[in-house]
Amino acid sequence: MTERLSPGDTAPEFTLTDDTGTEVALSDFLGRKVIVYFYPAAMTPGCTKQACDFTDTLDSFRAEGYEVLGISPDKPEKLAKFRARDALTITLLSDPDKSVMQQYGAYGEKKLYGKTVEGVIRSTVVVDEDGKVFLAQYNVKATGHVAKLRKDLALNNADEEPR
Repeated sequence: MTERLSPGDTAPEFTLTDDTGTEVALSDFLGRKVIVYFYPAAMTPGCTKQACDFTDTLDSFRAEGYEVLGISPDKPEKLAKFRARDALTITLLSDPDKSVMQQYGAYGEKKLYGKTVEGVIRSTVVVDEDGKVFLAQYNVKATGHVAKLRKDLALNNADEEPR
């Protein structure tokens, strides 16, 4: 069983490659709040919905001081196609060996159609300005998650337009 993170934990540092081949480190965002979310696969219906929801609300998240990083096991080339296909503006990071997912408790046993399987656990970890976990949510739903997250973070939802 993978250890899950809890509020107050130090968020594990990582450096991953984005869809353009650029390395992005969590420490690049010290002094800002970061929403790190883990999803199973680019260009699948649920993951697309979630990525589009984050993209649609990115400006309002940034206005509140948050940056959004989406992490999946997909290779940067697939992430680039995902970004282009769905006009995504969030940062997409590749974790092909799933090491960051494991450090964050976002990979391990999960239930899928009643069976226990090993895989990516759809999760969101909010890291504060000091690199500490502010909020950790596991087994989140793809649809409606961004709106729920905004509510959990007490952010203004007035200007939200669902796709």
